[in-house]
Amino acid sequence: MDSSTRVFLAALRRVFPGERLLCGRENTAPFECDALPVYCEAPLAVALAHSEQDVVAAVRLCHEYGVPLVSRGAGTGLSAGAKPIAQGLLLVTAPMNRILDLDPQAMTARVQPGVINQQISTAAAPHGLYYAPDPSSQIACSIGGNVAENAGGVHCLKYGVTVQNVLAVRVVSAAAGSVGEVLSLGGGCLSQPGYDLLALVHGSEGGLGVITEVTVKLTPVPEKTHTLMADFASVRAAADAVSAIVRAGVIPAALEMMDKLAISATEAFCHAGYNLEAAAILLIDLDGHLLEVDAELAVVEQVLSASGAVQVQRAADAVQRARWWKGRKSAFPAIGRLSPDYYCIDGTVPRHRIGEVLEATARFAEHYKLQVANVFHAGDGNLHPIIMFDGSEPDALERTEKLAADILEYCIAVGGTITGEHGVGIEKINQMAVQFSDAELEQFRAIKRALDPFQLLNPDKQIPTLARCQEYRALRQDRG
Repeated sequence: MDSSTRVFLAALRRVFPGERLLCGRENTAPFECDALPVYCEAPLAVALAHSEQDVVAAVRLCHEYGVPLVSRGAGTGLSAGAKPIAQGLLLVTAPMNRILDLDPQAMTARVQPGVINQQISTAAAPHGLYYAPDPSSQIACSIGGNVAENAGGVHCLKYGVTVQNVLAVRVVSAAAGSVGEVLSLGGGCLSQPGYDLLALVHGSEGGLGVITEVTVKLTPVPEKTHTLMADFASVRAAADAVSAIVRAGVIPAALEMMDKLAISATEAFCHAGYNLEAAAILLIDLDGHLLEVDAELAVVEQVLSASGAVQVQRAADAVQRARWWKGRKSAFPAIGRLSPDYYCIDGTVPRHRIGEVLEATARFAEHYKLQVANVFHAGDGNLHPIIMFDGSEPDALERTEKLAADILEYCIAVGGTITGEHGVGIEKINQMAVQFSDAELEQFRAIKRALDPFQLLNPDKQIPTLARCQEYRALRQDRG
């Protein structure tokens, strides 16, 4: 360790005393990856932020000593976006976990970035309100990370992803002339003058600033919710039914799909009541005014029947409804019981192309001799293929990464995109060179240079360099 690093750590220790600054492999090991553990790295140090002032101090010290900074919330991300950088600082905002204000009249909550997603709805429930975006990891993921990744969830078809449900953020800047300054973006009104920097922060993956506070929009709890489960004899029929429902003029609160492998894994894990003979199931929530829901229920049941559903069930009560949804949200750990390792990716495609993409995924998986389970947000075309592999096999990870690349690049080919909510991080950085032209990527780089000119925040992720783009495109061309 050189003298500059020792001075930097000593300065950090004054801001983060005692166990709030972790050094040494034995202390930093739990923070070496996010929820995609195939990409790991040991940081120089881990700092646990308790306040906005802590974040400001960390950003300024990293700038002063030229140390890269990666910010991390709960670490539930699935794209290695929060993977530390060697000789860099990992700044963890999870301890900033207070709900600062909840205003039932304005239907807003002002929270620190470490507040867990589900805790907002729990706090708002006595007022008949909730926070609509609900990622499958909502019992663990933090709101700051949700903003950084622009997270979605099962009920985002009707209510929107994170960017549609956030009114304001406070962000610590790394821009020239304002390093360590706190910016307030957005506000209580629907429109703000100037550039929409609030939207720009969403999905920026910690590369344009460090979030210290978020004001979210709360939604009234619906008067009525009905849940349907439809079984299908083929994946293609279930996928086609998704588009048919929306074409019929109904926007469900949730419209989720699971294939046979996901169904069997989940049923064994938590006994949700799924039909093990089904090739695919759809889970559908219809919510709103009582008369509205009843009318939509009749339309959706008719569409499902016309689309070839073998069986359509209505949840008999809140207990059965909760059991069905518990199964859906337990799919990832359930599949984890079937394989030593798994690699979950996400891509988004037009709804009417879902069936085609799932069939292509099955062909790719067969080519690489791997299994893929599918459980995903069908209503907005946000796919979540879960690739099962055994990391102890010499070439298993390489085959898995190639399969993931083929799936994502097929999503692009049918008019989709490489992510719907997980972000790019390291996992999908090569596919950015496929989705965007050099001119488009240069605009991203220009924004990064303007807001992070010193490459201080989460460098070498999300936006590939020109050289990396050229290298990957050449590799694809060689592969044919």
